[in-house]
Amino acid sequence: MSNVTVTPIGHCKATDTPNTNWYFCPNVGAAYFYAILYALSLVAHIAQGIIYRKGYSWVIAMGALWELLAYIFRILSINHPANVSWYSAWFVVILLAPLWINAYVYMVLGRMVYNFTANAKILGVKAWRFGLYFVLLDIAAFLVQAAGASMASGNNITTTQIENALHIYMGGVGLQEAFILCFLGLAFRFQRQMSRETPIQDKPRATQLLYTVYAALTLITIRIIFRLIEYSKGINSSIPRHEAYQYVFDSTLMLFALILFNIFHPGRLMPGKEADFPSRKQRKAAGKNGVMGRAAAGAGGNVLPLYERSGDDESGFAGNESGGKGDGNGNVNGVGG
Repeated sequence: MSNVTVTPIGHCKATDTPNTNWYFCPNVGAAYFYAILYALSLVAHIAQGIIYRKGYSWVIAMGALWELLAYIFRILSINHPANVSWYSAWFVVILLAPLWINAYVYMVLGRMVYNFTANAKILGVKAWRFGLYFVLLDIAAFLVQAAGASMASGNNITTTQIENALHIYMGGVGLQEAFILCFLGLAFRFQRQMSRETPIQDKPRATQLLYTVYAALTLITIRIIFRLIEYSKGINSSIPRHEAYQYVFDSTLMLFALILFNIFHPGRLMPGKEADFPSRKQRKAAGKNGVMGRAAAGAGGNVLPLYERSGDDESGFAGNESGGKGDGNGNVNGVGG
């Protein structure tokens, strides 16, 4: 199977080579162009992850890397049309790469719940578990899609086997979209909670990042709809025979999603070590002290944010880890500074 197509004009190595995997003449120049764009976004994400010291940035960097690898494999396949391995690698990786971007979106909103709500929860689910649950669901969708895509890209398989493989892949894509819709419902709930609890000075940053999340999910959803339409007719679909569809409704959309997070990087909008999830030890100590979300202190409450450091205390707490003392006014002492 292939996702790109160009009408052959004159000699075309991709179609003229004996035992070729290509049944149309792909545009190798376009493949080089998108490989360069993805490489630039990848370098930017790696640099931003280092500059802002956000370890979870590796996930979005991996998404950019997979998109880049997809086009490297595509270029290799165009130059070696009879090589099944390069063709299969292109086909599988281009179908799975967006799931990394999707997982990153889930992780970002989980950190937003921690940074911009008073109790670091949404519908009773703690921020650090919220993102984890959806990442696990994304992995489930990834495995289903990977099974379908790898089966469809196999060599010497029958038409029926290809059809069945595409149905499995479409099931995985549908599963991914179902999880996205559930996630969006919780994101809308978070937006209402954020409007009440986020301090005024933090709202512009929170709003920018939330709209970036919405935009990325919209781009992913459009891409999912495209893939469902593309393979709804199985191997008889005419969409894979037109190169523009692949670039417009998949590669360009995912490139825009990557660039959006380059521009509105979570590390810039949620800066500092204090914006990261606390360790289990710190969460346990904070629970004893009544410490909740980072937005609580700025929203007029008496709860101090986690990870405030004082002196050389490596635990992220100042002085007393076993619990602070009340001052009689409901304030907690011994945490932060």
